[in-house]
Amino acid sequence: MTVTVNTLIGEILDENAQAAAPILMAMGMHCLGCPSARGESIGEACEVHGVDANEIVKQLNAAMAK
Repeated sequence: MTVTVNTLIGEILDENAQAAAPILMAMGMHCLGCPSARGESIGEACEVHGVDANEIVKQLNAAMAK
């Protein structure tokens, strides 16, 4: 799976929660199980949490490739 700014958080967690959850938690997403959080894209979540979406996408792709 390749993560983009349009990838839904739920899809990422379903693919590899062990790799993705620490990155998402570090950016301030502490409610990963909430239905609203799972339905957000990475881009939307980053906008809400004030972080660089491209950096988070880069981190997620690196972590999930291991």
